[in-house]
This record gives sequence, structure tokens and C-alpha cells, in this order.
Amino acid sequence: MKQFIFVAFILVFLMVEDKSDLAEVAPETSRGLHYSKEWKNLNYAGDTLQSHMLDIYLPAAKKESYPVVILIYGSAWWSDDLKGNDMKTIGKTLLDSGFAVVTPNHRSSKTFKFPAQLHDIKAAIRFIKANADNYQLDTCFIAVTGTSSGGHLSALAGTTGALKQYQVNSTSMDMDGELGNYTAFNPTVNAVVDWFGPTDFQKLDDCGSVLIHRAVNSPESIFIGEPIQNNPDKCVLANPATFVDSSDPPFLILHGDGDLMVPYCQSEILYNALQTAKVPSEFVLVRNGKHGPGLIKEEYLQKMGTFLLTEFRKNN
Repeated sequence: MKQFIFVAFILVFLMVEDKSDLAEVAPETSRGLHYSKEWKNLNYAGDTLQSHMLDIYLPAAKKESYPVVILIYGSAWWSDDLKGNDMKTIGKTLLDSGFAVVTPNHRSSKTFKFPAQLHDIKAAIRFIKANADNYQLDTCFIAVTGTSSGGHLSALAGTTGALKQYQVNSTSMDMDGELGNYTAFNPTVNAVVDWFGPTDFQKLDDCGSVLIHRAVNSPESIFIGEPIQNNPDKCVLANPATFVDSSDPPFLILHGDGDLMVPYCQSEILYNALQTAKVPSEFVLVRNGKHGPGLIKEEYLQKMGTFLLTEFRKNN
């Protein structure tokens, strides 16, 4: 039964992904977005890959420069071109709160395995820092946020910072990468908002998920490059909680207690690690919230906006 549910979920996801990839970008008025400027399809890696393009939106209220939030889409790490997917919801709130919104693509795990996706996000952060003057960006404050797999990459970017090599048992991994033309810049961020992202892949099946995450075709197994139970060390390296220390930026974590795809125990694991390290952090467990439904609503979008504005003011 679980395998049937998993296959059904994959089919639904693929239909949604295909529709998003093919749909035309709606005009500003129909999207309900209010912005003063936009730049589309800027390549942050110094190549021509669609998976390395990003967009930048500036708020409607005109200023010399704007604090920045990087918004990472959720796609089970599968899509390499969904960079505008959350602009009607999370992106709109960020713009209305006065933040420039940067939406990067990243490479698909179907072709490129972890840590390629983390290296992409780090390269996008460095691109923003290096080119801030060209796009009216105030890099004294850069935050990162995302949903589901985008939440995972946001959290991982936050806890790894500028970390280079990290070893778990006999497995060593470069957590920063050398992608792009701006490797001299530091890819650290000032705040993280993690919307129901997975953390500890090996515990997903023990937390009440309807999916079989140990399956060879699960999103986590495809991301790692083999069934997750076959490479526990790489799963540890993909876990944001592994790297938590007292120097990490403040976190806001939001998760639904009715999420059956990524159970809320995943956010508890990260939150507990942050609390132990005394990193400023808040965990919002939403009653009856699902994997998106019940969370992406005005109350919690505004909570995100307030959190980021508070952290921005602390940095200025």
C-alpha cells in the first residue's frame, strides 16, 4: 500500500512539475506582485546552464538598496527550472516586507548528485555578494528560505556557511564547492527560514511518513545517488543538524503536524540541535498543517516577514 501511495505521489509531482515548467510567466498585475525592477535569467555560475539561472525582484517602494532574501523552490531536488514557483506566496510577502527577492535554479538530482545542489546555492550567494551594486542589493543582510527540498537546502546553506571539507568516518565532502567566478566571496547568510524541509533522511521512515524513503527511487535516494540505507555517511553529510554550532545564523522553522510526506520530527531534529548550540531559533508547529497546505497562509507568511525584518534591524 505504501509503495502504491509513493508511486501515486511521484506521478502527481511530475504532472505539477511539468505544468510549472511549461507555463508562461504571468504579468505582474495578474500575479499580484508589486515590484519596481526585475532581472531575469542571470547566470550565477559563469556557464550557460538553465539550472544556473536566477531572477531578481526589487520591492515597489524605491530605495537605493534592499536587503536580500534568496528563495529556493521545493521539487524533491528534481527540477532544474522552477525558480519563480513561490513568488505568488512567499515571494510576494518578502517584496511587500521590503526585501529584494532572488530566485535561483539549481541542478536536478536526477542528473547531478549531492552536494551539487548545495554548491549551486553557495554560488548564487557569492554571485549576489559580488554583484550587489549592479542590482541595488544590500548584502549586509542576506537570508535564505525555501519549502520542502528548498527548505533543506536553505537550512544546509545556513549551517555549513563557508565550511570547506568535512569528514564523516571515511567519507569526505567539500561543502562549499568552487562553482562560479566569485569564489573569493564568503557564502554565509544572516538568517534562515526553513519551511518543512527534511533533515535526517535515515529517520524519515520511522516518523510516520506515507512514503518509503528507503526505496531506491525515493527523492532522498536519488539525491544521495543510491538507497539511503546503503550510504549512511552521505546522509549525515546531507543533514543540516550535523553542522550546527554557535556561530550559525538565527533560524525560523515551520512545519505541519499533519505532514505525512516529510514528518515534523525532521524539523524537531534540526531545532533541537540549534537549541543545544544556543543558536537563536524558533520552531512553529502548525496544528493540522500538511506538506504546504495549512502553512503557506497569511498568518505564517507574516510571521516569516516579521522574523526577517527583526533580524535585518539587528544587523543595521
